[in-house]
Formats: sequence, structure tokens, C-alpha cells
Amino acid sequence: MKKNFEKYSKYYDLLYKDKNYQNESDYVAGLIKKHNAQAKKILELGCGTGNHAAILCQSGYSVTGLERSADMVSLAAQKNISNFEPKVADITDFELNGKFDVAVSLFHVLSYLTDNKNLLSCFTAVNRHLNKEGIFIFDVWYSPAVYVQRPETRVKRMSNDEIEVTRIAESDIHYNLNVVDVNYEIIIKDKKSGVAEVHNEKHPMRHFSVPEIELLAAATNFTLIKSEEFGTGNTPGSDTWGVCFVLQKK
Repeated sequence: MKKNFEKYSKYYDLLYKDKNYQNESDYVAGLIKKHNAQAKKILELGCGTGNHAAILCQSGYSVTGLERSADMVSLAAQKNISNFEPKVADITDFELNGKFDVAVSLFHVLSYLTDNKNLLSCFTAVNRHLNKEGIFIFDVWYSPAVYVQRPETRVKRMSNDEIEVTRIAESDIHYNLNVVDVNYEIIIKDKKSGVAEVHNEKHPMRHFSVPEIELLAAATNFTLIKSEEFGTGNTPGSDTWGVCFVLQKK
């Protein structure tokens, strides 16, 4: 996961300017109110440039964000979001002062943890930083959808006044690892000069089943209390790419 987003972190907000951060953050806030109504302090794993945190802070929470990309942390800090503190950290191995009521990890961040050692380390660190009966909310790729529908080649184009970004995503499935390699070709064109630069990155993404998450939870002192389609609350099925899980510290 270390190299992911390094080449195009400065274009991250442009690539995802069409993402509905408001709806996603409202959905997460609803889960928090349902499962831990008194919560005030949130730990966000993989906070990116702070777009979810900004909305959660507006909703009255304080957020500490962990992000491995120093470039993204810098961009997040430049936004001067009240009650938000982004930090450069590895979500599989971190130690902070204080504890939190809720931990969240959004936009499939945990799917970047492709081996069991890092997953167990991450879940253990999260549990250690939660208050008693604190909750852990995260979304991941869902195995039934990966195997039934299979990832498609996708092209995304976004632009602003200065640049045009084209991202082509092609995937390779590793059936015995529960991992999909998403191979990105990112073309950044300067509108004024017409000069383009090309970056290539491979993002290995792990997908999960419900029993697999139950096993991870049991091994790290959590109880699985909810699984549903991210954003809708529907029961996951073979057409559900993103599933949200809610764990509670024992």
C-alpha cells in the first residue's frame, strides 16, 4: 500500500470531485448515532485529503485522521478543517495518545490490506484505541460480487481549468488470494501547453466475505453487529460491490 497514490495525490480531489462525500458521511453518521449515540471522538483510517472528515466535523464530531501519504496529509492540513487533525501514519501499526468512541475507514481502504498479518495488526491497533464498547465502521469489496460480476475495464476523465486527467483501470483476479490487482494508467495533460505525463500504478485490492470478517473480528476482540450494502442498508448480494461492516469492541 505504501506506493499507492504517491504519483497522483495532488490530483486526488479532481479525480473524485464527483464523489458524493456528503451522502456517504451522512450515512456513516447515521450508523454512529444508531450504534453509539454518545460518540464524539472519531479515528479515521485512510483519511485521504479530509473530505469525509470535513463533513463529520461539521456534524459535531472531532476527527483524528491517519494517512500513509504525506502529500495527502499536507493537502488535508491546508484545508484548515476545524476539529480535524490529520497525521502521517501506517494504519497497520500506530500508537496514539488517548482513545476514541468510533473508528471509521471508508472508500475501501481496508481492501488495500491484502495479507492476514497486516489485517490482524490493523484490527488489533484499532481495538486498542477504542473506548469500551466502541465501534469500528468500514467498507470493503465483497467477494460474491467480485466472482459473479468480475471487475470491468473502466475509463474516467476529469478536468479543471488547468489540467485534464484520464485514468484507465484494468484488473487481474488472483482467485486463490482473494485479491484483485487494479492496474491504473493515469494521463495528466496540461491544457495550456498540451504536454502530457503518464503514470502507471498497481493497486492490489482484497475482497471479503461475511464469515471472513466474523473470523477477523473474533481474533481481535470485536463482535460483528451489522453487515449491509454501503450507503443503502440493503442485504448484500452478488451485485453488491461495497459492503459496510460494523464491529463493536468486546
